[in-house]
Amino acid sequence: MTVTAIVGANWGDEGKGKMTDVLAAGSSYVVRYQGGSNAGHTIINEYGKFALQMLPSGVFHPGVSNVIGPGVALDVETLLRELEVLQEKGVPAPRIFVSERVQVVLPYHRLFDQLEEERLGARSFGSTRRGIAPFYSDKYAKLGIQAGDLLNRDRLERRLQHALESKNILLQHLYGQEPIQAASLIPQLLDWGTKLRPYLRDTTALLHKAWANGESILLESQLGALRDPDHGIYPHSTSSSTLAGFAPVGAGLPPYAVTNILAVVKAYSSCVGAGPFVVELDGEQADELRRRGGDAGEYGAVTGRPRRVGWFDAVATRYGCRIQGATAIALTNLDVLGYLEKIPVCTSYELADGTVTDAFPVGAALDDCKPRLEYMDGWHCDLSDCRSWDDLPAAAQRYVAFIEEASHVPVTHVSIGPRREQLIGR
Repeated sequence: MTVTAIVGANWGDEGKGKMTDVLAAGSSYVVRYQGGSNAGHTIINEYGKFALQMLPSGVFHPGVSNVIGPGVALDVETLLRELEVLQEKGVPAPRIFVSERVQVVLPYHRLFDQLEEERLGARSFGSTRRGIAPFYSDKYAKLGIQAGDLLNRDRLERRLQHALESKNILLQHLYGQEPIQAASLIPQLLDWGTKLRPYLRDTTALLHKAWANGESILLESQLGALRDPDHGIYPHSTSSSTLAGFAPVGAGLPPYAVTNILAVVKAYSSCVGAGPFVVELDGEQADELRRRGGDAGEYGAVTGRPRRVGWFDAVATRYGCRIQGATAIALTNLDVLGYLEKIPVCTSYELADGTVTDAFPVGAALDDCKPRLEYMDGWHCDLSDCRSWDDLPAAAQRYVAFIEEASHVPVTHVSIGPRREQLIGR
């Protein structure tokens, strides 16, 4: 029996969608276990290019069951829109199961997200304004709405009235907005319930049975280790745990079910959103790396914002792999660095007092860190047609070996382009 968690080792945007899509071909189930529509997984295949925000990345494989687990922030409108897009592009209808216990992102979550970011102004956290922080605030304040509630009008109305008691005070007295009436939301939410009904299941029971039967299960994470609210660059984090340790909780499996943890690492660094980013480049260097990065450059799959970019950060990656408990690394975007004669890599940080460290500091110290760089020989050629490890130039092989040594985790997959066939196994 194989349960594999596919997670990000850095700030997100590492290429988890592609890895999940490729590995899904040999799996029975793909499960989203946390996060919402605030980040996208980009996948390119024979049907076109897709940036999935809500659907699991196994939807392009007809034999795969795709599960949205109870730990997810379910954006119903995004889910339904993505299903329509798949249909329009000729993708066979995927097999989808949505947990009855998953909680739903509501219209007022997006409203509060927008209002708070506007109120904070220059102090904002760079939110995608998809309602994620207000959603998780409600979830842990026990004010959330489960998908199963959308099928029961009386219960739904009671839950909404309870949640809106405090929210309307904030709307009126903090944000200067009109209060929201529960009755105004009921028709839309009941309609969501009707549309979700065919997909709703006890997904925990479903996955326990699959696991007991020895079926292969992929658990798909959103964002990366450094965006985790407990272990990341808080407060510039997301609102759900991005770690493999949360995967069995958010999916509904026992903790000992997860036996493989594949940490996805980019061959350089990129980041969308605010927060400390020690290796960040600016000017022409940043523009060129951003322009060359990925299939269409380094721009957020959801926001379209230019990603902040920098050289590979061994300090952050080693830390990210450690807190993920990574058993293997999938290295992506190696091909992007082919334009460089010498490739800078960050091997340690210099703290504000001049101390040099190879440990990832707490946020209070991270803001003032400077990267200490070393340089590796580049391969200065196009890797996109390589199909085996031996096809890679010696300099590219040495670069992979450096990342493996710096991270203390074996690199088992190397991606040299956005398509499925551009993945080399080691």
